[in-house]
Amino acid sequence: MLYLCGVSRILAIDFGSKKSGLAVTDPLRIIAAPLETVVTTKLFEYLDRYLKSEIVAEIVIGEPFNDDGSPSKFHKEVTKFSEKLKKRYPNIPVFFQDETSSSKRAKGVLLHSGAKKAKRRDKFLVDKIAASIILEDYLTEKGIF
Repeated sequence: MLYLCGVSRILAIDFGSKKSGLAVTDPLRIIAAPLETVVTTKLFEYLDRYLKSEIVAEIVIGEPFNDDGSPSKFHKEVTKFSEKLKKRYPNIPVFFQDETSSSKRAKGVLLHSGAKKAKRRDKFLVDKIAASIILEDYLTEKGIF
C-alpha cells in the first residue's frame, strides 16, 4: 500500500497490561491529539475498526525504560505486542518511542489545565494523554513538529 506523506495519520499506542492509550495525528500531521483509551484485551478489535476507516501510515509504540535507561520489566510484553501488531498489519511500519515519564507528564498537563482532582486521577484520560505525549515526542524527534 502506498500512502502519500501529509495525507495519512500516525497512530501512537501507550500499551498497558490492562488499558492502552491511543493518540493520533490529523491527516496533515499538524496536530497530535488523544484519541481513546481501550481495554487492552479489546485493543485489536478497536484497531481493526479504526484502520478500516482511517489511513494510518505509521504506528508508534511507547517503549518502557527504567530511570537508569535499562528496559523495564514490562518491556518484553511491549515487544511481544509489537510483533503481533506487525503480523496483523504488515503494511504499516511500527516504530518505538521512549515513553519515560509520559504518564507523569500527562498528569502534569491535567494539573496545569486546571482539571479537578477526580479528573486528574482518571487513568483512562491519563493514558490517552500519555499516548499523545509519546506521539509528540516521536514527531519532534523525526523533525515533523
